[in-house]
Amino acid sequence: MAKILTITNQKGGVGKTTTCVNLAASLAATKKRVLLIDLDPQGNATMGSGVDKHELEGSSYELLIGDMTAEQCIVSGLPCGFDIIGANGDLTAAEVELLQLPRREFRLKMALMPLHERYDYILLDNPPSLNLLTVNALSASAGVLIPMQCEYYALEGISALIGTIDKIHKRLNPELKIEGILRTMFDPRMSLTKDVSVHLVEYFGDKVYRTVIPRNVRLAEAPSHGLPVLQYDKSSRGALAYLALAGELIRRTEAELKQSTAQQPETQEAE
Repeated sequence: MAKILTITNQKGGVGKTTTCVNLAASLAATKKRVLLIDLDPQGNATMGSGVDKHELEGSSYELLIGDMTAEQCIVSGLPCGFDIIGANGDLTAAEVELLQLPRREFRLKMALMPLHERYDYILLDNPPSLNLLTVNALSASAGVLIPMQCEYYALEGISALIGTIDKIHKRLNPELKIEGILRTMFDPRMSLTKDVSVHLVEYFGDKVYRTVIPRNVRLAEAPSHGLPVLQYDKSSRGALAYLALAGELIRRTEAELKQSTAQQPETQEAE
């Protein structure tokens, strides 16, 4: 059963797409079956995965409006090791068209149902705003991974995002929860970085990943080559950090599964 995760932050420039692409590649490197879905009309995750967004035969636009199935939109066999449903400028029109369609908040959830047994992880990359594309992603997901920089304005932005997640949880998706907080572009030499990091851990506890993503030149260069950093420079600090994040995510997923399995007999006996 696929674990579907939305990677989002309403604040731009926090490493959201970088995290989506490189976490997908790192999970694939551990032999997990991974699908990345680009829900941002800019198509940066698509290009960063080595796929030309202008040459897509099927994209997340066709998927959402129902012109093509998920199976028809998947691009596979990539050097990065994961599959992708890409995006391009066509997706800009999807928001307007979704308004006219039935169950507009659940279009993505319904489209992904046939893929649940095919993948271990499905990662959703989103635009840095709250719109119907993001609502579809949150309605389809079990968890939200929030990348953020350790700076003052990021704290303000995350409070707004948590409010959004809470509303979606109550109104559209009772299974939705915060999967984890990821500290990106981390520079331990800056006192503000350390202060904000401490506040995050105090407030979110073990929801904050132990792994931090450092500022790294190789990480910044990789997208221009259409590669995840793991394929661009596997020995770089950025590549090693995302491999560590993948390991942490897998361990958390396995622990949740064990806990869920252990609770099932108790529930059945109670009934």
